[in-house]
Amino acid sequence: MPRRVLQGTIVSNKADKTVTVSVNRRFMHPMYKKFITRSKKYTAHDETNQYQTGDEVNIQECRPISKSKCWTVVAKIAKA
Repeated sequence: MPRRVLQGTIVSNKADKTVTVSVNRRFMHPMYKKFITRSKKYTAHDETNQYQTGDEVNIQECRPISKSKCWTVVAKIAKA
């Protein structure tokens, strides 16, 4: 099964080797037919602590690294 890849913005890099990424998605409401924006935060593994707050990154699903961390930062798309 392919691993999911999501795109988001780093909102926190205070933990060691961990960044918090906010991922936004737009979808149409099934009843009202209006577009809604929802966001969700994921904790992702950053081995070298090279990513900063505000960077646009791609994260990829991986094996569980800790209790709440099962994503890895793959690439930086845009700098803060």
